[in-house]
Amino acid sequence: MKIDRDTVLKVADLARIAIKEEEIEQNVTEMTKILTFMEKLNELDTTEVEPLVYMNVEENRWREDVVKHEITTKAGLENAALHNESYFMVPKILEK
Repeated sequence: MKIDRDTVLKVADLARIAIKEEEIEQNVTEMTKILTFMEKLNELDTTEVEPLVYMNVEENRWREDVVKHEITTKAGLENAALHNESYFMVPKILEK
């Protein structure tokens, strides 16, 4: 694929990126380099390569969820600026 001025401007428009006039030629060069690299990658034989979903093959070892009461409600509310006996009080941010 040939990258030219119009292609750069179209990609910039689709990506909602403002490009200055003096940056267009630099972007043509950079996009051409990227496409050349992608063409080299397409030449590789990947028939025996397994698809990569995760970077490592190990599975997560999940721990059991255990309910612990490590802090009391009173202790949790001690440093709150505004609170009642059970809840933090915060400014209203949603309006109707």
